[in-house]
Amino acid sequence: MGLSTSLFLIALLIATSAFFSIAEISLAAARRLRLQQMADEGEARAQRVLDVQEQPGNYFTVAQVGLNAVAILGGIVGEGALTPYIAQGLTHVMDVEAAQTTGFLLSFLVVTSLFILFADLFPKRLGMTQPELVAIRVVAPMLWWTALLKPVVWVFNSLANVLFKIFGLPAKRDDRVTYDDILALTEAGTQSGLLLAQEQQVIANVFELDIRTVESAMTSRERIVYFLLDDPEEQIRARIVAEPHSTYLVCDEHIDQVVGYVDAADLFQRVLKGESIRLKGEGSEGLLHKPLMVPDRITLSEMLTQFRQAHEDFAVIVNEYSLVVGVITLNDVMSTVMGSLVGPHSDEEQIVRRDDGSWLIDGVTPIVDVLRAIELDELPHQGQYDTLAGFLMVMLRRIPRRTDSVTWGGYKFEVMDVDSYRIDQVMVTRLAAAATVAGGKPAVGERPGL
Repeated sequence: MGLSTSLFLIALLIATSAFFSIAEISLAAARRLRLQQMADEGEARAQRVLDVQEQPGNYFTVAQVGLNAVAILGGIVGEGALTPYIAQGLTHVMDVEAAQTTGFLLSFLVVTSLFILFADLFPKRLGMTQPELVAIRVVAPMLWWTALLKPVVWVFNSLANVLFKIFGLPAKRDDRVTYDDILALTEAGTQSGLLLAQEQQVIANVFELDIRTVESAMTSRERIVYFLLDDPEEQIRARIVAEPHSTYLVCDEHIDQVVGYVDAADLFQRVLKGESIRLKGEGSEGLLHKPLMVPDRITLSEMLTQFRQAHEDFAVIVNEYSLVVGVITLNDVMSTVMGSLVGPHSDEEQIVRRDDGSWLIDGVTPIVDVLRAIELDELPHQGQYDTLAGFLMVMLRRIPRRTDSVTWGGYKFEVMDVDSYRIDQVMVTRLAAAATVAGGKPAVGERPGL
């Protein structure tokens, strides 16, 4: 066999190996969502790729048989084609035996390098760049090879299936799209500049609706502005001027006896018409609306469902003892989703990053917002509290006092201000590595754990 024929065979084997290599990597990397989109647009080959991905065993068996067979043939042809010519050239500078050995090694090195570069690295990087487009182009010839090598494919595929059963491994790829998958895609889109950071956060917030309770977005009990049925008109007007809101709770004698709510628009309309504002008795008709009452442990997602079913945008939140713990509006829920896109000052009021790197955080800040701000994955006993104040109470096992502190995960949470048993401000400081508690265990004050 002449040199030119041998070189042609080597090039043909490299091209064949490259085909199997690119076919294998493109099928593995092809995204099902993108393929489905192409199939919906009329690309028949995309549907064939989807069908292969459902049962990829035969496809990969053909690819591996082809790759290994070509590699073996490449070594045989390459060694026999190049070694004599290289050895003959080296006889001018060394003895014949040494030239033969060196020629074999150089021949092996050249052929192996060509296969690595042109049959492996280059085609695989090409297949990873546009896997869907490559996969639909190679699927037809790969199916032809599958039919041609059907007996061989059946033998090896059967042996592979036996191994999967022995080790208890799944034989099919799990293509379910999870929350983590979507979040990873949005983070990648943000890093590449396709998404703004605020947009990526909105998507993450949407998924959090299923885990965040209404308590994380409500107006807490002590901040509710409400009227009593017997309040005189002058007092109602003064309260509206001092604390303007879109909706006001109406109670009988005290806040836990809720009788309804009034819209500020109805009150303003009466003022513009010169009519009196009465919540009880003559002149109160049409002002009071029946409130939507919801338990305090439902999620924001469930809250949206109740708003939609009741055709309301205002609800009163009660606990298991039928005591009012807060109120929530549709705008509160949507503000939680939209974040800084609609409420750029809300985060600044509750979480303030100081110049020294610490955070000053309001005690009623939802714990998920705290974790996101300080870049911490989790806190202990999650599920037993919804706010930063609740975390401190659970860790201390008592009502926190000023200067009380809890250390966890390299952070120190110190109570800075308490107003009538309510935690107003908490200072969160990142500790030096040497000062963190060994093993990431919590430290309360100066004591070693709880």
